[in-house]
Amino acid sequence: MDEPRTLVNLIWTVADQALRGPFQPREYQDVILPMTVLRRIDCAMRDTQDEVRKTHAQLKDRFDRERIAPFLTNASGFPFYNTSQFDFQRLIEDPGNIVDNVLAYLNAFSPDMLEVLEAYQFRNTLQRLARANITFLVFQRFSEVDLHPDSLSNHDMGYVFEELIRKFNEETNESPGEHYTPREIVRLMTDLMIAPDAELLGKPGLIRQLLDPCCGTGGMLTICRDRILQENPEAIVEIYGQELNDKTYAIAKSDLMISSTDARDIGRIRLGNTLSEDRFSGETYHYMLANPPYGVDWSAAKAEVDEEHSRGEAGRFAPGLPRKSDGQTLFMLHMLSKMKPLSEGGSRVAIIMNGSPLFSGDANSGESEIRRYVLENDLLEAIIALPGQIFYNTGIATYIWVLTNRKEARRKGKVQLIDASGESFWKPMRKSLGDKRREMDEGHLANIMDIYASFEEDSEVSKVYPTEHFGYRRVTVDRPLQLDFATTEERMERLNDQRAFQKMEEDEQDTIRRVLDEMPNDYWTDRSDFLEELKREAAENGMKLNATITKAIVNALGERNAEASVCIDRRGNPEPDTSLRDTERIPLDVPIPAYMEKEVWPFVPDAWVNNTVTDMRDGETGKVGYEIPFTRYFYVYTPPRPLEEIEADIKRLQAEIVEQMSKLFGE
Repeated sequence: MDEPRTLVNLIWTVADQALRGPFQPREYQDVILPMTVLRRIDCAMRDTQDEVRKTHAQLKDRFDRERIAPFLTNASGFPFYNTSQFDFQRLIEDPGNIVDNVLAYLNAFSPDMLEVLEAYQFRNTLQRLARANITFLVFQRFSEVDLHPDSLSNHDMGYVFEELIRKFNEETNESPGEHYTPREIVRLMTDLMIAPDAELLGKPGLIRQLLDPCCGTGGMLTICRDRILQENPEAIVEIYGQELNDKTYAIAKSDLMISSTDARDIGRIRLGNTLSEDRFSGETYHYMLANPPYGVDWSAAKAEVDEEHSRGEAGRFAPGLPRKSDGQTLFMLHMLSKMKPLSEGGSRVAIIMNGSPLFSGDANSGESEIRRYVLENDLLEAIIALPGQIFYNTGIATYIWVLTNRKEARRKGKVQLIDASGESFWKPMRKSLGDKRREMDEGHLANIMDIYASFEEDSEVSKVYPTEHFGYRRVTVDRPLQLDFATTEERMERLNDQRAFQKMEEDEQDTIRRVLDEMPNDYWTDRSDFLEELKREAAENGMKLNATITKAIVNALGERNAEASVCIDRRGNPEPDTSLRDTERIPLDVPIPAYMEKEVWPFVPDAWVNNTVTDMRDGETGKVGYEIPFTRYFYVYTPPRPLEEIEADIKRLQAEIVEQMSKLFGE
């Protein structure tokens, strides 16, 4: 990657020399990105430009633009062309007419290339260049940069684009890795997806469709495509991508113009918000991979997402909706909705997410219901924990989820967890790039793939669990309400704070106070006895207490007392004390009575399961939840050092301090 990085520095220096003054550094991208694309296209067209001009001259009077296009792309050798007399070299040979000539040059591009430039809003940028009188200088400087495909491969050109974006985002304090993923991680994702398909990928006549629903600069798609072509050079690999950011969309599309000879690929990169507008509605794919943004608020797409969720299985988001502050799992549901049925070969998916989708959300929450859908339908094959500081924009823990609807026999009903975060899976970079201070080489990737293939059920870095292992029922456990009652001055004073009592007439309040004062007892440990005496005494004073005022009296004069009798409801059942209410997470494979017998009743024998709290889907007692506490499974306890060692260290340090102080003060 040293050569692309050197080239990026050259491009930056060239642009800085030309743009400093009229443009702020944060605005350089408005010029550098489209100019880099133009220069790349210009270099690529160099060898066939004369043939394109010749073909255009022969056919322009015989056919309209649409009918002539196939002949021009054939002459170009690329899915784009330019019919003008200009290229970068000819443009700078006529400084006096540079602005008009550049416009003529741009207008002569094929429609797809014009769309790319429009995404950059490059015509507005040209107006600024013209006003600053630096159009010639910018084109002259960029003409010095060699971006010909013979000098710079498509793979390295991708690095150039990504490194430029990183530098721009550093200038503006934006996320430097939002639009692309380290190449070694994409390679790992791809290998995890295609590993079980080694035999299939070698078959003649193979056709495969790839999707990235948040494709950024398109690097994940092209790397995956090239990896499949390594296995089968004759395969037809169609790539599809959707991107929200117009500039990175333009990069993805222009990069494909060079790397793909299939003009249809260019049309398969589309602009738009995947969550609110599925630009590939109804289509399915063999392979899908993505690195969606972490913790991004999806409120802007809420109306459309809610509508699809309400459609149930007819929409993409039937299983559940996560909190609006984090839409990662919505992208996962989007991809799962585009799996091919088994009758068409099924699909495999790799998606990068942070730790939140593993455990956020309690039972029956949107996040938990999404995990429930994935696990109960046996779609999750493996989760791989990646090293920290492996991404450009974050140092937090990240994971690759591998999902499929066609697991091999040994993996059915199981999930493999691989902890590849340890020191044996990465090496430090010679030079940090943003938050990326570590990288993975071919040996590290091969090691992970070996662990994945070995499918070890219980090792230091690999665990295998049945899908139901991650599920539980959140059962509500109640304990009985036990109250005593007294007509002490303190409790009687609390009656004045009861709203129902405050609403009564003053003479009614006096009557109730008199009733309580004249009761034959002043202390009760049974609510039924207290209420019976209260009712009788009130009747003798010509007063009938309604339920509201009775409740106010109970609230004021009653206090919890573990020695008091249990309060009974009208049906003769113990009444629960809501202040003692608790919940228990009971594994799905453990019967509720067995769990209570072992874990609850030995400690609180009067507790019982509240059967009125049920699951939203199966209607049974307790709410079903799923979580994957990944780090817990690989936690290794490290005992503290013996006290003797700690004490010895303290004494040694004290002696060193005393010695240093003696030297300092000359004692």
